[in-house]
Amino acid sequence: MKAVVMAGGEGTRLRPMTASMPKPLLPVANKPIMEHVLRLLKRHGLTETVVTVQFLASLVKNYFGDGEELGMELTYAHEEKPLGTAGSVKNAEEALKDDSFLVISGDALTDFDLTELIAFHRERGAMVTVCLTRVPNPLEFGITIVDGEGKVERFLEKPTWGQVFSDTVNTGIYVMEPEVFDYVDPDVPVDWSGDVFPQLMKEGKPIYGYVAEGYWEDVGTHESYVKAQADVLEGKVNVDVDGFEISPGVWIAEGAEVHPDATLRGPLYIGDYAKVEAGAEIREHTVIGSNVVVKSGAFLHKAVVHDNVYIGPQTNLRGCVVGKNTDVMRAARIEDGAVIGDECLVGEESIVQGNVRVYPFKTVEAGAFVNTSVIWESRGQAHLFGARGVSGILNVEITPELAVRLAGAYATTLKKGATVTTARDHSRGARALKRAVISALQASAIDVRDLENVPLPVARQQTARGSAGGLMIRTTPGVPDSVDIMFFDERGADLSQAGQRKLDRVYARQEYRRAFPGEIGDLSFPASVFDSYTGTLLRAVDTTGVAESGLKVVVDASNGSAGLVLPSLLGRLGVDSLTINPGLDESRPTETAETRRAGLVRLGEIVASARAAFGVRFDPVGERISLVDERGTIIEDQRALLVMLDLIAAERRSGKVALPVTTTRIAEQVAAYHGTQVEWTTTSPDDLTRVGRDEATVFGGDGKGGFIVPEFSSVFDGTAAFVRLLGLVARTQLTLSQIDARIPQAHVLRRDLATPWAVKGLVMRRVVEAAGERFIDTTDGVRVVESDGRWVMVLPDPAEAVTHLWAEGPDDASAQALLDEWSAVVDSAGR
Repeated sequence: MKAVVMAGGEGTRLRPMTASMPKPLLPVANKPIMEHVLRLLKRHGLTETVVTVQFLASLVKNYFGDGEELGMELTYAHEEKPLGTAGSVKNAEEALKDDSFLVISGDALTDFDLTELIAFHRERGAMVTVCLTRVPNPLEFGITIVDGEGKVERFLEKPTWGQVFSDTVNTGIYVMEPEVFDYVDPDVPVDWSGDVFPQLMKEGKPIYGYVAEGYWEDVGTHESYVKAQADVLEGKVNVDVDGFEISPGVWIAEGAEVHPDATLRGPLYIGDYAKVEAGAEIREHTVIGSNVVVKSGAFLHKAVVHDNVYIGPQTNLRGCVVGKNTDVMRAARIEDGAVIGDECLVGEESIVQGNVRVYPFKTVEAGAFVNTSVIWESRGQAHLFGARGVSGILNVEITPELAVRLAGAYATTLKKGATVTTARDHSRGARALKRAVISALQASAIDVRDLENVPLPVARQQTARGSAGGLMIRTTPGVPDSVDIMFFDERGADLSQAGQRKLDRVYARQEYRRAFPGEIGDLSFPASVFDSYTGTLLRAVDTTGVAESGLKVVVDASNGSAGLVLPSLLGRLGVDSLTINPGLDESRPTETAETRRAGLVRLGEIVASARAAFGVRFDPVGERISLVDERGTIIEDQRALLVMLDLIAAERRSGKVALPVTTTRIAEQVAAYHGTQVEWTTTSPDDLTRVGRDEATVFGGDGKGGFIVPEFSSVFDGTAAFVRLLGLVARTQLTLSQIDARIPQAHVLRRDLATPWAVKGLVMRRVVEAAGERFIDTTDGVRVVESDGRWVMVLPDPAEAVTHLWAEGPDDASAQALLDEWSAVVDSAGR
């Protein structure tokens, strides 16, 4: 006997899950509903099966193919238009006309004994046997009445409570004889219950009803879909569950990686190659699909998560459904009954209320509160570029596919035959992405000079040597899971705002230039990169007195690429040095704040015991440095900026220094005391670089360990800053603690407040209004200056739903009071 699986329905009640996926492919316990149906057919010997398809038919065909993987023979009957339950089967008449056949829905979950159903049909000599089951609420189903012999006496489609006279309902499973096709007109919509069966009964044809025992759930609503998952996990339905039951009700599929410190409370299912981190909590009736990542601190209860989803840290998912390829970012919350469609982005700290529907390809902005369904709005990133280039979680937000498109867009902004310099840090992720980037550049008629793994300042310097631009891929500082794709201009500086907008436009339009076969770009690997960099640096920066000073320094390379250039540099400087952590460590491409602090404490201990003049610690890509004085005391980054400023200003006695407006105003006092001026810039490194190129600029810094040494480069360079500091200390013959002691203490505090994108403009207007008659500086954001010199600065983040505040006063308590006052102003605008 053959079977017919009806898989053509649109499943409109299940949208948005079925907006981009046919209902039969919706996963239950990580297998499509239709796969459970096919496996049931196979268990009862029905291996030859015709599948009727219409809505998104190609997806069904592509998934199941010819059925070989299931040990079945599948053929397909395609409807050009909906033909109804009977019309769709009539469409497959050619394959079914020779024998009895079974009809079953591809989107209902059941474990009925089909062998008994077929035996009943044959025993009764029926033309049609309707499979029935008892349900507590028959309103959504067709009611069927049978006599003592099982013969059908009456059908009633979707009754009201006043018409309910039985709890036996039609499951849509039938055994039929081919003669039934005589009662179905071709190519027009015809239904079994409404059209064919009444006619058969009128003619006295043998129609029987078989009341089946077992499980049956018509997965037609979101509630029934979630219930079906729970029923499988509870063992209420006899279906195959792939994986290992490691404890009662806890199913783990092949290749899944669950940390021992994750909390699992079954019944639950974790799909193949999923990853659950320590600290995550997964509660009962949760189903996690294939390749899903669940980060530390995430909480899931009765959640159904489809394949390739990223669940960020501190997220909270309860009773919801999350479609495939969706990213749920840090601290987002999705409430009971909510459904997130395929390929959506749910931003950080956003809340999706219960029963809200978010359709596929949508973005829920960070910090948003969503209490109505998101249907028509299109997905779109307001800004491709952030503060560090294009940044995101590796293989979640930043994928090889995105890297290829991004590199193709960048190449399109340049002339054919131009040269681009590429580089990376020592992480595996950056290595993999760079290879994708290089192929895209070459395919767009761009020649590539690949530096491989080098410090960021070396990449910038080499880019400035004849390239049209450059590109560096590194692990995001302090975020091991994320990467930054950084773009440089022909001078090795960060791409300007105008350059970013141009790249953004090409990327958004996807108008990529492709090379003809003879135009494919060349790939070269420059030699002696580190010697070239070191030689240029030592010729540009004043190192007078270093060799004669007898200085001893301790240098911590942090197991990063900065260590690659140090041997050549320190040897040529002729300074007594001790280098620690020089080797590359692929497992640590960046460092957390705690790791950095611990490293500085250790550096301080070594400096003190070695009686060194000072210690310097590089970040992993050699862009920034942290300082420890001769006593082993850590000099905080803002303080280190003032120390460097004091040393340089005292030596130069003229010129100007470039500092962001968030820097303490004590910097003005230090600069003025030595006859130099401060030029305040925005917080953008691009703006600091602009001022750094000015001939009058003698120094620049951002207060985060980034220093500009203009005589060598206009960008942050940790190695250049180290060499400059060596020369200054050698010539001044003062210790860092002595210099620090003569600078007044600063009291600058910072706070970040979540602010939805939609109210950022209102926030800034409220701040200006609240400032009243006080002096306002709008170099970047709004800086409000009190009459007594205290100031507060309010700056909306360009890439995240956050507003940053800084405040400075004569002491911490005063600065704190100012922060509290203006935080209230920002909060009031956000409500």
